[in-house]
Order: sequence, then C-alpha cells, then structure tokens
Amino acid sequence: MRSYLRTKIRDDAAEAALFQRRAIACFVGVVVLIGILLSNLYVVQVMDHSEYQTRSNDNRIRLVPVAPNRGLIYDRHGTLLAENQPVYSLEVVAERTDDLEQSLLDLAQMFDISEQAQQEFLKRVKAQRRFKPTTLLSKLTEAQVAQFSVNHHRFPGFQITAGLKRHYPYHKTLTHALGYVARINSNDVLDLEMEGKSAMYAATKDIGKLGIERFYEAQLHGQPGMQEVEVNSRGRRVRVLNSTPPQAGQDLRLTLDLSLQQKAEELLQGRRGALVAMDPRDGGILAMVSNPSYDPNLFVHGISSKDYSRLLNDRSRPLINRATQGQYAPASTVKPMLAVVGLEKGKITEKSRIWDPGWWQIPGVERKYRNWKRWGHGWVDVYDAIVKSNDTYFYDLAYNMGIDTISEYMLQFGFGQYSGVDLKEESAGIMPSRDWKQVRYKEPWYIGDTISVGIGQGYWTTTPLQLTEALLVMINRGRHFSPHLVQAIGDDGQLAAVEPSERPPLVLKNDKAWDIVHEAMIQTAKKRFADASYTAAVKTGTAQVFGLAEDAKYEQDKVAEHLRDNALIVGYAPAEAPTIAITVVLENAGWGGANAGPIARALLDHYLDPKPETEVANAN
Repeated sequence: MRSYLRTKIRDDAAEAALFQRRAIACFVGVVVLIGILLSNLYVVQVMDHSEYQTRSNDNRIRLVPVAPNRGLIYDRHGTLLAENQPVYSLEVVAERTDDLEQSLLDLAQMFDISEQAQQEFLKRVKAQRRFKPTTLLSKLTEAQVAQFSVNHHRFPGFQITAGLKRHYPYHKTLTHALGYVARINSNDVLDLEMEGKSAMYAATKDIGKLGIERFYEAQLHGQPGMQEVEVNSRGRRVRVLNSTPPQAGQDLRLTLDLSLQQKAEELLQGRRGALVAMDPRDGGILAMVSNPSYDPNLFVHGISSKDYSRLLNDRSRPLINRATQGQYAPASTVKPMLAVVGLEKGKITEKSRIWDPGWWQIPGVERKYRNWKRWGHGWVDVYDAIVKSNDTYFYDLAYNMGIDTISEYMLQFGFGQYSGVDLKEESAGIMPSRDWKQVRYKEPWYIGDTISVGIGQGYWTTTPLQLTEALLVMINRGRHFSPHLVQAIGDDGQLAAVEPSERPPLVLKNDKAWDIVHEAMIQTAKKRFADASYTAAVKTGTAQVFGLAEDAKYEQDKVAEHLRDNALIVGYAPAEAPTIAITVVLENAGWGGANAGPIARALLDHYLDPKPETEVANAN
C-alpha cells in the first residue's frame, strides 16, 4: 500500500516534461529579449545615429555669441569724442552655481560689495535667463582680477571676462549731445524682444540710453559674431572649433566743433542756461551746451543710488537738456521774425512810423501795456523798433496782424513743433493759437493774449534749438534746414556724408522784408561789436518769468532769484555771409544785452577771430 502511494505521488516523466516546457519558455523569452535589445541597439547606433551624435555634440559643443565693438564718435575735425576702453568684469551664469547667495556673500567680503548692491544684483539675476551671464562687478582693477583668479575654484559659475566699455574722455562737456550707454535693463529686454532684435544683443551688455548714442543705436551697435566652442564635463572651454567674427558698429562724424563746445561750456560756467551754435549753410550744430551738466561715465559702469539720487534731486536739474527740452518765452528775440511777417502782410512798411509815449492801449480799453522804457521812444519805425527793442511798436503790430496770422507764419519758422534734430530728447514748445487755447484751457482767445505774443511773451514758449532754427530761416531768406548733429556715417575710415534735410521754405512776396530786418539786426550789433574784425547781426531779449501788475515796477534785487528775468540773445556772423548763428539763454540772469551779450561776443570772437596764444597769454 505504501509502495503504491509513493508511485502515485511522484511522476518523474511528468516532472521532466514540465521542466522541458519551462526551459523552452525561458529560452524563448531570453531570445526575444536579446532580439529587442539588438533591435534597440540597431535603432540607436544605426537609424538614430545622427540624432544622438547631435545631442552629444550639444553637450560638448556650444555656440557662444561674440559682442561687436561699438562704433566710435568724432567731432567735425576728427577728434575722438566717444571711445571704447578695455575693462575686466566679474560675471556669473546662475545655472552653473552651487549656492549663488553664499557665493555672493563671500565675494562681498572679498571686494567690499554693499548690501544694497548685492540686492540689486540678485534682482538682475532673477530678471535674466539663468543660462545667460549677469555682471556683478565691472571695471575691475588688475589687483582684483588677480585676487579672484587665486580663489576661482571657490566660485563655480563665476568668471572674469575682458571686454570693451564706452568711455567719454571729455566727461560732462558733451553729455547732452552724445548721451551715454548703460546696462541693458528689463525694459530694454522687452523692447528688443518686441522689435525682434534679441539675437542682436545676445552678447551685448550695454545699449544707448540718451543723445546720439540712443538715436543712432542701430548704426553704432554693429553685428554680433559667433564662436563654436568645445567644452568639458564642467562646462569649461577646451578649444574653439569655428568662429564668425563680429562686425563692428559704424563710426559717426558729428557737426560739433569740440573747441567751440569747450569755449561755450567755459562761458556758461556758474550759470544755468543753454547755448546753441549752428552753421546757417546746412543746419549743422556746431555747439550745444546745457549747464549744469554731469559726467556720462557715471552711467556706463552702473551709477550708484547715491550719485543718481544726487543728480535727480538737484534743483538745477542737470539731467535736463536745456538746449532741446528747456522751454522759455522768446521775448524780444522774435521781434525780427514778427517784423518780417508784418512787412509781408503790409501791416507795416519800411518808412511807416508810430508814436510811442511809453505805453499802448487796445482801442476802447483802459489798460495800458507798458514799453520797457517807461517814457517811450517817440516816433518809431521798423528799424528803431528792432534796434531799440520797442515794445509799443510790436504791441500795435500784433494787434493789427492778429493771432491767426502770427501763428500761421511762426509755425513756418519752426516754432511750436519738433525741429527734426537727431535726438529723441526734445520738446516742441508752444506756438499758441485760438484752437490751442480752447483745447488746453477751454477758454476763448482774447485780444490781450495777442498783445503779449507780440513781444514774445504770454503763452509762447520755445527751446534754444528752435530759436536758432528760426534764426536760420531768416538768415537763409526762407530756406528751412532741419538741425542735425551727424555729418557722416561709415566704417574703416570710409565715412559717407549725410545730406542735410530741409523743410518746405517760407516764401515771401515781399522779398525786401528779409533785407530790412537783416539791416536792423546789424545796427543792433554795432555798439557791442564796434571793434570786432567781422560784422555781426544780433537781437537781445529779456523774458519775464512772472507777470507784473499794470503799474508795478520790476525791481530785480527785491525778487526771488528763481523769479528773475531770463536773459536771451540771438545773432549771426559774418553778417554778409554768415557761417555761424547762435542762441544764448541764461535763466534768471536779468537784462539780455548786459548778461547774454558778452557771452555771444566772446563765442563769436573765438570762432571767427581767435587770438594767437601769445596774445592770450599777454592778456592774462
């Protein structure tokens, strides 16, 4: 019985068959898996070889953009005004750092970086893409470069880079004309992305912010290059496999005369105001000074909060370009232009006269509009009116012409609109009219408003650049050049001249009007320029900053400094064939002839009749 049970329980044949089936199944499974593996190896090694090779190269090879050298800026005589200097900077690529904040703390101790500067740096890093470098410190000294190099192993992701930075060798002398470059910020990044120019600035850290640097950014920036670089497992460069060199930006030659610019700056020292000098033959700006000014180099490497706050809160407003943004009542400097219109419209003639008792009245109105000379000039013709700057004559002329005529013609002189100068920082000023007042103040235009406009006061405001532009229209007998700063553009020493642009001319039927006003301005200049080696033509102006009561007397010593009159003068020389036209505006300086006049004389002497060095030395 026991033997039978053992036989029943153990079936050797069945077990052998089961083992055989399992062995075959396992073998088949192994064969299938090996087949799958071989198949995958074939796909990877043969079919997808190119793709995986490219991925491998992407890890081993990187495309690195190379920043182009920024174009240089010269004055009309070839003097370098904006250059590029070699500098060392400390940068970080955020994605390669182990602990950015700890590394920053260690570097702050090494290089004495303020807590505020650290916070600003972290904000820039967050605003930047993590694979792009962000500058921590710029303009490192050789000692700082050596100190970091010794400790480089402690700061993964940080590196010293050499490059070129903008430098302005004449500092504040040319700030408001040249402008400056500064770091690209988040707003700039957004603008570049919207304009589709992000790739152009992949390796560039700076961009033009103001002045010529901003207006001609596209020409000055250049085209970036590219390097194909092999890197090791730590991301460090091993070798350069291929490279496309960048294309440097184009150079600019300006119409500015550095010597004249420096002289103008010297003459305005200690005063708030602006000076513009232009070439009447083409509208080129010879000098453009706004005082006070500031050093643009402060912004190139990142201005400190302390320095920026000082400039921003300065009551003298050095950040404003007074030459193109300052808005001033033109006062008597526009009387020659008004006389031209009066002669053209037949409201006055060369010989017509009016009686000036020292005041003028609107018919049927009691209020008296006072002449600056309270007892008057007696009988006055157009020559006397300009030479003596007679207010009564121009009150009467404005009344007879009306605001519509005045506004129509003054717009053609360039008042109340942008000049077209190659700067973005410009104000249009105000050339008042009926419609303008209705829109601005919701009020009708009154005759009294016209009377004030007749002497360049009231609502009328202009910039020194606009005033010089209008003067050029008069010099050129209606031909209207747009002011400009760039004379030629090019590279490799091959600069192509930029043709000056012109606006529609101011055409007069009475062409003699130009001659009459021209002669009157020559007579105005005779006293101050009697001993000059050239003939000049000028017109002065004194602009009220606040209105006086009808019978009130202006006493400068009793008026707060910021409420005192502005002093102005416009002029050109040589009168027979002008090569220079100038406008000087001095804020709160008082009488135009006494204060702005000497500056105009000194500047014209410097340009047209420079003294030999020995004579200057003896004079001192």
